[in-house]
Amino acid sequence: MSKALDDLLTLLALEPLDDGLYRGQSTDLGFGAVFGGQVMGQALAAAKYTLQPERPVHSFHSYFLRPGDVNKPIIYDVENIRDGKTTSTRRVQALQYGKPIFYMTASFQQPAAGFEHQSLMPEVPGPEELTPESERLAALADKVPAKLRKKLLAENPIDMRQVNYVDPMKPEKAEPLRYIWLKANGELPDDPRIHKYLLTYAADFNFLPTALMPHGHSFWEPQLQVATIDHSMWFHDNFRFDDWILYVMESPRSIAGRGLVQGHFYSRDGRLVATAMQEGLIRPRGGQ
Repeated sequence: MSKALDDLLTLLALEPLDDGLYRGQSTDLGFGAVFGGQVMGQALAAAKYTLQPERPVHSFHSYFLRPGDVNKPIIYDVENIRDGKTTSTRRVQALQYGKPIFYMTASFQQPAAGFEHQSLMPEVPGPEELTPESERLAALADKVPAKLRKKLLAENPIDMRQVNYVDPMKPEKAEPLRYIWLKANGELPDDPRIHKYLLTYAADFNFLPTALMPHGHSFWEPQLQVATIDHSMWFHDNFRFDDWILYVMESPRSIAGRGLVQGHFYSRDGRLVATAMQEGLIRPRGGQ
């Protein structure tokens, strides 16, 4: 296991403070605020402490309310909404400076037999044929401020490989559709909950910027505000995130300063294992 991945797993192992109260730390990825994937992963990890392992998460819906301060711990307050015969519901509030920065409602279900169908996995080049994202970022390091350069060159806990590469320094207008292979940068424990938390963390990378592709803009442009408003995910099947997952992202609509994106996650054997939806701000800075 890489040190970066070990550090991320430690980040998701929250400190219990009291019944339903947990404390998490943050890592500064250079976004100017706490990375949204971190908050979502930690919120799911907080809810885990109040549930039995046989009830894994199958969906969550979340809202980002305020930017998080990377220099201050985050308090996660988990409310037990309901425990039914097969399904449990939790509401998680993330707090800093006494104010909520994030809300999540999550549902956990004991698996049961039923009807099955799924969409087909797209045919794209495999990850072995593609350039690692770390190499692409390293090639851009001398073009960004020194403060960000160090973060670009740091080891990433997630190995990402873009099929249709989008250059953040020279964006061109393109169809709002992108394919990225993802996997953890090392071997993971067998606990399937950890694999889901890490996929949740990784799902926030490159997702909303897909809505900028038809307009020829990049989330690196300082004059643009690119920020997540809400994010939802559905987990359909177990998977291993220390093996490759194909992340298919598409933006069906942008309007009123907001972009909508949808994503599907396929295991290497073609199983659709998760689905995500996100809406966020994509507009010139200065809007309300």
